[in-house]
Amino acid sequence: MNQPVRQLASHVSTFTQLLSSTRRGARLARLLAVTELRSWRVPQNITERAEIVVAELAANAALHGRVPGRSFRLSLAFDPSAGCLQVEVTDARGDRYPRFPPTAAEPGALRTGGHGLSLVDALTDHWDTVPYPPSGKTVRAVLSCGRMAERSKCPDPDVD
Repeated sequence: MNQPVRQLASHVSTFTQLLSSTRRGARLARLLAVTELRSWRVPQNITERAEIVVAELAANAALHGRVPGRSFRLSLAFDPSAGCLQVEVTDARGDRYPRFPPTAAEPGALRTGGHGLSLVDALTDHWDTVPYPPSGKTVRAVLSCGRMAERSKCPDPDVD
């Protein structure tokens, strides 16, 4: 007799927190993210990379996405069966999207800033920015256990 094999439902852990658009709020975002990921027993290689990614995205939200009186939102979603973590940072400035700084004209030239998105790009499998109506934006980043693992295992952030 052929009987269908029962699939166990995967439990996706989620966390969302509004934080003040200040340096203190950005620091708290990093600390809360690490605490939450450790409580979910997320693999250390994801947690360590996520700490830097959250710090950079939260700092950008507090510095470049700040609107007086408006907070930014940190959201985390971890799917243990896929080994993927999705980080989202939403701020109130939809008119200012993150972009890489232009490359230096001289190969040895020093830049005094603009390294944050380079770190995010290096530590994640994928990141992008989408509008957050009515006037904000969300920066999303996906990290997986096997750095740059097969993308089909990770949820597509464009699919809701």
